[in-house]
Parts: sequence; C-alpha cells; structure tokens
Amino acid sequence: VPQAVLPDTVFEAVVNIPYDTKVQQVTASGTPGPLNVGAVVILPEGFKLAPKGRMSDELKAKTKGVFVQPYSKTRPNILVVGPILGEKNREVTFPILAPDPAQDKSVHYLNYPIYVGANRGRGQVYPSGEKSNNNTFTST
Repeated sequence: VPQAVLPDTVFEAVVNIPYDTKVQQVTASGTPGPLNVGAVVILPEGFKLAPKGRMSDELKAKTKGVFVQPYSKTRPNILVVGPILGEKNREVTFPILAPDPAQDKSVHYLNYPIYVGANRGRGQVYPSGEKSNNNTFTST
C-alpha cells in the first residue's frame, strides 16, 4: 500500500500469503493437493475496486486471472478474492480506486487504517456469506 494516495487515482494493495508448501489439503476428489488461499481487504468508506478501464496495463497484468470482487453491493469498500490456487497466488494484488472529494463532499483525506486478512487451505466463506462445501458444520 502506498504511503499517500491522491484523490481519484488507482493504486494497488498487495497481500502476501505465506505458507509451508509441503502442507496439503483434501481436494474435491478426496486426494491431497495444494492449498487454496483467499484474502480480504477492508478499506475506508469511499474507496472501492478500480474499474478495468482505469487500470494501467501493468496492473491488469498483475491481476489477470485473479477475480477480486466487492464483498457486497452495500459494502463496496470491502474487497475479497478466493478461494484461488495457492501455489500460483502467494501474492495477491488488489486494484483500488481512491475517492474524489470534489465529487463526494463526505470524503475527507486523513490517516485511515486498512485491514487485511488472508486464509490458507479449505474452510473459506464465499462472498455471499455461505460456507464452502467443507465447512458446513459449526460448533455449539
């Protein structure tokens, strides 16, 4: 994440997802296989996923094949990705569009926290909030 961001500009946040490559998960066929990974980035209100038309060719290349999406229509500032193949995606790039205070008067540029989470292996939650097929049980 850059130290400073100008209004109405596209920038990137990179999430590193380290894990032991010897660790495997159970695949859909029941055999051991490489881990899946996922990540979430919670941005301040007003920040959102950069549209493809605003992204540079370099940023498009970095995000090719990785489908970053907003968590929901009501929370476009929360971006999620995954589950995706971990052996090819140990680093995930999130393309982000900074808000423009000239167009939205509720936006003020200050120091804001950004929250990041990452997941390795199965047991992930889909953007709809539904549990993945291997995490259907909860403890009581």
